[in-house]
Amino acid sequence: MAANPSFDIVSKVDRQEVDNALRQAEKELATRFDFRGTGAEISWSGEEAIGLQAETEERVLAALDVFKEKLVKRNISLKSLDAGEARASGKIFKIDCKVIQGIETDKAKAISKKIRDEGPKGVQAQIQGDQLRVTGKKRDDLQAVISLLKGEDFGVALQFNNYR
Repeated sequence: MAANPSFDIVSKVDRQEVDNALRQAEKELATRFDFRGTGAEISWSGEEAIGLQAETEERVLAALDVFKEKLVKRNISLKSLDAGEARASGKIFKIDCKVIQGIETDKAKAISKKIRDEGPKGVQAQIQGDQLRVTGKKRDDLQAVISLLKGEDFGVALQFNNYR
């Protein structure tokens, strides 16, 4: 007899897709007329961080909008991007963004509680590091859990994988 059906709930972002979106935004900032002479730049500033800068607050916010647009076109949820406030740094304005990977413990507990309270009977969720493993007796119950979670907003981009 096989083990009970299960799937994993994760929050992962393909770094290559984020890098592609960043390169596209970089190209657009270099060629668009309204960004000429504003010093608008976007670049990686660490493994999971992105920095934007421009000479005015409006231009740095517009550069952030361009980057967000590129992320959406590459099917990356904006929930996985934590953009800070625009701040002045000398003569330029900067925005620091962070790419969020994994599900934080408090959010994992909230997801687990939601499954326990509103999900079908006999379905369990276990927190395993930065992801959750959901197991149940029937595949239909697991499908019901996936639809339940897709209807909720936990503040993180959720993906469901390893369904077996």
